Amino acid sequence: MYARLKAPVPLIQVMILVLVATIGFAYVKWAPYYAKAFVAQSHHAIGDSILSGRSASAPATSWNAAVDYAIAYGKSIWQALVLGLVLGSGIKALLPNQWVNTLLGRIGMRSVALGSLFAIPCMMCTCCAAPVAIGMRQRQASVGSVVAWWMSNPLLNPATLIFMGFVLGWGWTLFRIVFGIAMVIGVAFLAERYAGPRESAPQITPDEPSSGSFLTRWARELISLTIRLVPEYLVIVLLLGAARIWLFPTLDAHNSIIWIIAMALAGMLFVIPTAGEVPILQAMFALGMGTGPAGALIMTLPAVSLPSLAMMGRVLSLQTRLIIASGVVFSGIVAGLAAMIVF
Repeated sequence: MYARLKAPVPLIQVMILVLVATIGFAYVKWAPYYAKAFVAQSHHAIGDSILSGRSASAPATSWNAAVDYAIAYGKSIWQALVLGLVLGSGIKALLPNQWVNTLLGRIGMRSVALGSLFAIPCMMCTCCAAPVAIGMRQRQASVGSVVAWWMSNPLLNPATLIFMGFVLGWGWTLFRIVFGIAMVIGVAFLAERYAGPRESAPQITPDEPSSGSFLTRWARELISLTIRLVPEYLVIVLLLGAARIWLFPTLDAHNSIIWIIAMALAGMLFVIPTAGEVPILQAMFALGMGTGPAGALIMTLPAVSLPSLAMMGRVLSLQTRLIIASGVVFSGIVAGLAAMIVF
């Protein structure tokens, strides 16, 4: 495979990108989650629900509700978002198209599987993973591999699975693994199968001529990516924070197909930090939520969100993003129906 590469990758660029990624993930993800696992084990909790805090319902729609949620959410994810922007811009600035295309550019299960495997140690939420997915796609990774990497980050996050086991029970962890793998493969396949003609078969294209050092290019790409993504991201987070009561009018939804569909839709749209679904579901179970709506939420809340879908508009067409959103909702409905039987 590597013998086919005709454009050598400057070793120093690859080493620096790998070093930044390793240090970044160790500081932002691995060390904090290692410590939090002991908290989950000893207290069987990892914090209050970001959706409603310690209240029995989400707050009424207001400017304060929007700002409060944006602040709480921002405190949870800002470091990971910065890391995602740095790595996403680094992929575009430092890695040649041919290298990424050779590794992840093929259409089919191989690229989907590799994308999922590369995502597991990253453990990002869907919004923080989006800038990296954008960088991958801009460097000619296939739609399937990009979607698989993007969705595997939150759905197959090993830290979240451990938290889920200690807080909600190991049956829910197994449930998430089984349905998470199925959702990633199914949605990635659909996105690749029904993507537009320009998206479905990326071609290896020559790298654009660049001026300045690779650090200059990296800084330029980082500034550009930040300016393009962060403002609209912040606006949508504010809107969702204000609309919590509309998306989740009750936190004790009973087992019915209507509530399963409603929670699958709400979970797909709403935005949460990494592992945020664990305390949300814990609070909802305490209020009497049925296993069906809970099964839908445990799959759709982390998978994608309205802000992350908007961010991915830089590299995926509206048609492809609608297919992804529909696949997530459908998977959530199936998971909710299965949860009523299993639990």
